[in-house]
Amino acid sequence: MKSLRFFYRFLRVFFIVYAMNESLTVQAFTGTYGINYGRLADNIPSPDEVVTLLRAAKIKNVRIYDADHSVLKAFSNTGLELVVGVPNGNLRDMNASEDHALSWVKENVLSFLPDTHIRGIAVGNEVLGGGDQELWGVLLGAVKNVYKALDKFHLTDLIQVSTAHSQAVFANSYPPSSCIFNQNIVQYMKPLLEFFSQIHSPYCLNAYPFLDYMGNPENIDINYALFQKTQGIYDEQAKLHYDNMLDAQIDAAYAALENSGFKKMEVIVTETGWASRGDENEAAATAANARTFNYNLRKRLAKKKGTPLKPKNVVKAYIFAVFNENQKPGPTSERNFGLFKADGSISYDIGFKGLKSSATSSILSWKENSRARLVCFLLIGIDGLCNSVASVFKNVTNQRLL
Repeated sequence: MKSLRFFYRFLRVFFIVYAMNESLTVQAFTGTYGINYGRLADNIPSPDEVVTLLRAAKIKNVRIYDADHSVLKAFSNTGLELVVGVPNGNLRDMNASEDHALSWVKENVLSFLPDTHIRGIAVGNEVLGGGDQELWGVLLGAVKNVYKALDKFHLTDLIQVSTAHSQAVFANSYPPSSCIFNQNIVQYMKPLLEFFSQIHSPYCLNAYPFLDYMGNPENIDINYALFQKTQGIYDEQAKLHYDNMLDAQIDAAYAALENSGFKKMEVIVTETGWASRGDENEAAATAANARTFNYNLRKRLAKKKGTPLKPKNVVKAYIFAVFNENQKPGPTSERNFGLFKADGSISYDIGFKGLKSSATSSILSWKENSRARLVCFLLIGIDGLCNSVASVFKNVTNQRLL
């Protein structure tokens, strides 16, 4: 009977793995479209409702900025793929102690596998070039200790380690081919890139055409920032034409990497978006512009194409963000990047549906979810098969005893 129970358990695991489309080695980002799930708000839907929202929108790749257990539990057995974050405030401890990193990974990652599909750990966010220069020196140590912890648990083929950078790390990004890293961060950036190159992690870029346009509206065509028809720019040095700003920002990062000796490293956009509301001096922060940017970005990512400099490297991007976050500091625009409002309704229409009442839930229907039906059918069949085999085995055993 023990062998029968093992066989039953094996079949269940096999079909569940099939349903989740798992593989032994998983990239942190599958497909091209993802989203950041920030929670600096006191009025947004629960994590369970967020799962409903994201599954209805068919958004599979999700980033959070911590490892909140209520979120990790809500995301279990959903098929959504998650990148968790080590907050900047934890980096000193992560750098100082391998045991601390080991405990963090055990408590916040290992204990939720495999039901929650954690596919990446972002160690800090926009550290280099940020205001706390002490963190610049501890980032690499924190990254290494998190990776060592994953290695100890044999998770390095499943979970990718990374850190995201703002454009503040660049000395110059126009034209894209002239971009290099700021001299004051090179001593920290280069060894970090060397380690990421060794473990095959990408360069993670937070790139906002919105912010670049807001900083220089007199000299930047807003259509260029919004993926609209425009003359674009021509990079004389590279002999490349750009018809949108995001491609130029990505290629600027590629140029900086190549200049530093990391020509083969992939660039992934870990944040990009457009505010739908702003202060009086943020005239471009409108719902119309936000809709245009995000609608056109979604179309651009769906084409699964690269940039002018790297045409074979398909652009991948996480949108910022799921919700407007009413507790974010700074100008009004900072609190209005969400594709959805705090009540779960859409901020503007780019093809997604908002949360509905429980009577008309947005969860994929039984009719639509053919894979779930197939798996359940197979599991029910397996249950019946195992029960039948068990019954036959019991009868044969009883006859022998007689």
